[in-house]
Amino acid sequence: MKNKDIVSLSDKDLHSTIKEEREAYTKMKFTHAISQVESTARITATRKKIARLLTEKQSRLISKNNEPKAE
Repeated sequence: MKNKDIVSLSDKDLHSTIKEEREAYTKMKFTHAISQVESTARITATRKKIARLLTEKQSRLISKNNEPKAE
């Protein structure tokens, strides 16, 4: 998933994608601990994807808080 794809996600989709990726990451970690995984690079890629998603979530939160309030 490219950064432009992440930016174009709605807030709801962003939250659901974060949840899905975290579940996938947890499963991969357990599988890797028990037996040999086909590609350990996927674990790293998933972790980086989660970080990108969380960064976008945080930047949206900051931009919402910095918006001028209408009085």
